[in-house]
Amino acid sequence: MKRLRWPSRLPIDPYILLLLGTVGLAALVPARGTGADVASGASTAAIALLFFLYGARLSTREALDGLRHWRLHVTVLACTFLLFPVLGLAARGLVPVLLTHPLYQGLLFLTLVPSTVQSSIAFTSIARGNVPAAICAGSFSSLVGIVATPLLAASLLGGSGGGFSADALVKIVLQLLVPFLAGQLLRRWIGGFVTRHKKVLGLVDRGSILLVVYTAFSQGMVQGIWHQVSPVRLAGLLAVEAVLLAVMLTLTWYGGKALGFCREDRIVIQFAGSKKSLAAGLPMASVLFGAQASLAVLPLMLFHQMQLMVCAVLAKRRAHDPVREAGAAVPAAASPTAVGTGTRPG
Repeated sequence: MKRLRWPSRLPIDPYILLLLGTVGLAALVPARGTGADVASGASTAAIALLFFLYGARLSTREALDGLRHWRLHVTVLACTFLLFPVLGLAARGLVPVLLTHPLYQGLLFLTLVPSTVQSSIAFTSIARGNVPAAICAGSFSSLVGIVATPLLAASLLGGSGGGFSADALVKIVLQLLVPFLAGQLLRRWIGGFVTRHKKVLGLVDRGSILLVVYTAFSQGMVQGIWHQVSPVRLAGLLAVEAVLLAVMLTLTWYGGKALGFCREDRIVIQFAGSKKSLAAGLPMASVLFGAQASLAVLPLMLFHQMQLMVCAVLAKRRAHDPVREAGAAVPAAASPTAVGTGTRPG
């Protein structure tokens, strides 16, 4: 899909429009009764297929080679599962002035979700960063998040966070980790097919997320949950998330410099360490929050759209930055391992 530009300095990915259209469809024609059961089952199967394809795409050699950049990966993981949650906990002081308690629960859950895979790679490539490291950083974050996110949710959200239990963890492992490992095991036979048809299979990524969004928001419409969110509260949530994103983009960029990383690695830290995955967060929220998942994922959906638009602009500006570090690597966008430059959901 080609990106639309309106205005010229603010590229808008058509996928964002599709997400908004899906929410509108759920508002007008929500799935009910048997239709809701079918949509729920289909979204579960789609997410399992999505993570199966993730496993089939990731080269085991790339993953092992990426372990050599352990400092970078530890930094990204610290940003994703330590720094983000700390900021989320700090936002507790905004209740009830700017946020209601349910919206804060969703915001805190947002800070616990793993980083993106595709969009981190795409933006790193556009900005001439270390693309192979971005591939590994995003993949490692997703794998760690399968266990870390529900455990952090159990610790920080507690009983009010949607009923975390051992059964919930098992469901997440079966829906996300098992398909991923199956993809890795079968990669020897299907890896070539997946690589040759990556554009077609990319539709599975987007379609699965749209299906999960429709299912979650349909539940919210049927239960009348949106009457709990006033325009003022929604504006407050957007303001809080804008500040959260700005703080993370700033800390990841200058923090990477303070830790002695080169420009290419700082780009990876900034884009992988400042974003949150809609693809991983939605199925986890559906398990952890149950019937309240539609309201819980609202902050994640808004943040996802915001990060895509802001990082698209930032990546283009980073591409024009002078490379001042001595012995800088060859620009990643020219590397044969680069995997594309379009913004895609994660």
